[in-house]
Amino acid sequence: MLEVRLAIRRGDLDLEVDFQAPTPGVTALFGASGAGKTTVVHAIAGLIRPQAGRVALDGTTWFDAERSVFVPAERRRAGVVFQDARLFPHLDVRANLRYGERRVREPGPALALDEVVQLLGLESLLARRVRGLSGGERSRVALGRALLARPRLLLLDEPLAAIDAPRRAEVLPYLERLRDRAAVPMIYVSHQYEEVLRLADHLVLLAAGRAIASGSPAELSLSSALAGLVGEDAAGAVIDGRILARNDSAGLATISVGEQQLTVPLAGLADARQARILIPAREVMLATHRSEGLSVRNQLRGQIVALNDEPPHGVLATVEVSGSRLLARVTRAAANELALAVGQSVYVLVKAESLRGRSYKAP
Repeated sequence: MLEVRLAIRRGDLDLEVDFQAPTPGVTALFGASGAGKTTVVHAIAGLIRPQAGRVALDGTTWFDAERSVFVPAERRRAGVVFQDARLFPHLDVRANLRYGERRVREPGPALALDEVVQLLGLESLLARRVRGLSGGERSRVALGRALLARPRLLLLDEPLAAIDAPRRAEVLPYLERLRDRAAVPMIYVSHQYEEVLRLADHLVLLAAGRAIASGSPAELSLSSALAGLVGEDAAGAVIDGRILARNDSAGLATISVGEQQLTVPLAGLADARQARILIPAREVMLATHRSEGLSVRNQLRGQIVALNDEPPHGVLATVEVSGSRLLARVTRAAANELALAVGQSVYVLVKAESLRGRSYKAP
């Protein structure tokens, strides 16, 4: 467990956060620019000293203001990867990776150079100079260098922020492989919701220097705190399920939602056993009975557990479906015509096409 309790006041900065992150696993610090994400990373790494609080990893205290404990950054064995990679431009890729090995000060679990090269797909880059690398390639080399220093914790401070969307799409699968194969807990900083959904199994929401919520992506997807950060278009429920079948010719996959099934686009799920699906609230329709003769592929039985007004003319319904909860945004007029009420049985209708680009491998 990573325990983080920080109070930092410096100039215009007023940061006060308190959260715990499970280890191993990937915890994402998610929030808008200026929320305090990078400051939290720097404090965990020991690059700045807070005025108050405590930082401890799996029982080892790195900082405790009350006990006057402050372990220097070089002794924390926290590997930090920054936005700009910070590689040595005069060295080739192999030498940059070897620098990570030379920084090892204590014995511990480690990946060998060959393993890291294979894990991050660096075989063809080893002899190249850093100046000739793309932004995505630089990010992968920086990850490899940090891994070879045998970190107890990886701190990834928006490592993909400096590269464009196509390059981010190239690097994300390597981050997934790193998550799945390396037993190193990670703190991943991002303000890109897609990255968070693909990588994180725990989420901490930051806003204006405060940790406003924490939990699994599925739990927080139902919260107003997350909706306020991602906006109405992206707000919706996150479902983790097992992939039951693939239909390559139709480009569709079937995943489990309890004892029911959901049809989703196959893109991005070809080699996965689990899937994480974001179902936007605006894409969900409700019906009081099962409908026939529709092109909608998904009709799931559920029960309304909450109805909340969304001014000026909307209603947000929370529907429990086989142990999972989905959100549906409907007009108040529609809710009145259907006489929607808490406890009512309904059918949730979702077009498979509306989930395109929102299906992710689950951690």
